[in-house]
Amino acid sequence: MSARVAIYPGSFDPPTNGHLDIVERSARLFDRVVIGVGRNLTKKTVFDADERVALMRDACKRWPNVEVRSFDGLQVDFAKECGARFIIRGIRALSDFEFEFEMGNMNRRLAPDIEMVYLMTAPEFLFLSASRVKELVAFGAPVDSYVPPNVAKALKAHAGKGKGAFRTGATESND
Repeated sequence: MSARVAIYPGSFDPPTNGHLDIVERSARLFDRVVIGVGRNLTKKTVFDADERVALMRDACKRWPNVEVRSFDGLQVDFAKECGARFIIRGIRALSDFEFEFEMGNMNRRLAPDIEMVYLMTAPEFLFLSASRVKELVAFGAPVDSYVPPNVAKALKAHAGKGKGAFRTGATESND
């Protein structure tokens, strides 16, 4: 029987405890999980791809069957490159479902042999998103309970770079 390999793609800017909950559960379901940190993103990120890979790699070191790599391109192409037959996605709310439903159907058209696997977020992470974490940091609020320790440290260091370090779109005026 061949190994059950899955990818878990995302921007992970920054990695949150919600992301790690999905990683931990995926690591129990699959023989190998490859976390794909997206490089070619249309949104501006706080951390560059190499920083996000390093942050996620450090946060995931406790799971021996999890690896972290960057990718540039379509999720289905990355899955094929990794030998994966599954793409993992986390869903928090109905708004996530609508987006994931559209993406899942497109992925099915592009690669019918790759299955989408949706994991419902744990209740304690329903409100948590990377965008919310960046907003909190922009306003000087503590985020230690929402992100792994290595990420909290990196966020504090990045926040020390001055005004505009966390321009998220949700925290700035339209001028």
